[in-house]
Amino acid sequence: MAQTTETPARTPDGPAPRTPRAPRTPRFHRAWFVAAVTFVTIIGAAAFASLPGLLIEPLHDEFDWSRGTIGFAVSVNLALYGLTAPFAAALMDRFGIRRVVAVALTIISVGSLLTVWMTAAWQLVLFWGVLVGLGSGSMALAFAATVTNRWFVARRGLVTGILTAAGASGQLVFLPLLSWLVEHHGWRPAAVTVALAALAVVPFVWLLLRDHPADVGLAPYGGEYAEKPAPVTGAARRAVTVLFKAARTGPFWLLAGTFAICGASTNGLVKTHFVPAAHDHGMPVTAAAGLLAVIGVFDVVGTIASGWFTDRFEARRLLAVYYALRGVSLLFLPMLLAPTVHPPMLFFIVFYGLDWVATVPPTIALCREHYGEDSAIVFGWVLASHQVGAAVVAFAGGVARDVFGSYDVVWYASGALCAAAALMALVIRRTRTEPLPSAGA
Repeated sequence: MAQTTETPARTPDGPAPRTPRAPRTPRFHRAWFVAAVTFVTIIGAAAFASLPGLLIEPLHDEFDWSRGTIGFAVSVNLALYGLTAPFAAALMDRFGIRRVVAVALTIISVGSLLTVWMTAAWQLVLFWGVLVGLGSGSMALAFAATVTNRWFVARRGLVTGILTAAGASGQLVFLPLLSWLVEHHGWRPAAVTVALAALAVVPFVWLLLRDHPADVGLAPYGGEYAEKPAPVTGAARRAVTVLFKAARTGPFWLLAGTFAICGASTNGLVKTHFVPAAHDHGMPVTAAAGLLAVIGVFDVVGTIASGWFTDRFEARRLLAVYYALRGVSLLFLPMLLAPTVHPPMLFFIVFYGLDWVATVPPTIALCREHYGEDSAIVFGWVLASHQVGAAVVAFAGGVARDVFGSYDVVWYASGALCAAAALMALVIRRTRTEPLPSAGA
């Protein structure tokens, strides 16, 4: 690793003060190694996100809990996932990325493992909703945004897309396995698998991840060398202070509103209710889970491409296109559900997969543009709105299924919301605003 060195010199009066030499730039910058470790970490933690949609039918059959009750536990998980994110970003500034992420993975593992022994609905809410929600919130996209902001100046959009795609890659890796376990061995082995996957990543985080380029004597990729900033105390106060300052600006509310609709139409709706909705139409659970995994494949492609586009095109226009296309696809979905997988359904899966989280890179870019050094925390709050939207629809979707006997009304409502999000994205002003003042203690 590169280190700062000093060059001795002499003057007529004796040795001159030593001057630091700029750190050398390695041929393969360590920032890419840190990004790779972050990618693997997010993949390992993504197992928890693959399970909720697979739990609804088994828990309903075993415990006779209503789908609304199970959806409520999932909604608590999704809401805490989002509400924890801005505090986690501030905690990373205070205690370092490694410590926060290692603790978060451990909490996910404990929460998932405890569900194996639950006997009441409140335990599902506590173990899966609260514990896994808190742990996963600290592993949210604010983690990817923090790593990208610290280690990269050039290629930020591309790296953001790659790290965002890690969640989809985790879904691709774990969803077929978890659906097979649920189908053949019950939901408990699947919950244990999630716990072990999260725990297995902890050593990689602790041994291989580094908090800041200055820790290894490097400049960020594409940037100038800077000393590592002192830990920022008062993490919770800083997160709240940044929220109040951002809330006085128009772009924050537009970004939060569009991202709430993003969460409602992805995590809250498709990730939670697609499998049971397809099963309602006679499709086997494993086949429906396989379709979600295919969404994960194309999500990787779409998100990385979105990062590349974000480096080259106007972010707000990209968001408008993404939301409009997503809304159109959701309006057609109720007509495509059937007992077997047919070509129109495959077209929807590919189309929807390319758009799944393509919204993340341009949203992070707009946060960075408008809020400067506080952008990771601001994005954490924007992500909180994403998860609140997801939580509302996760619960409402289950209630709608209990009341109407189908999910059709939820698909149509989400399609209309996506059209509103496209219009909101276009309203975000293009002019660069002054970054928020630092909210440190």
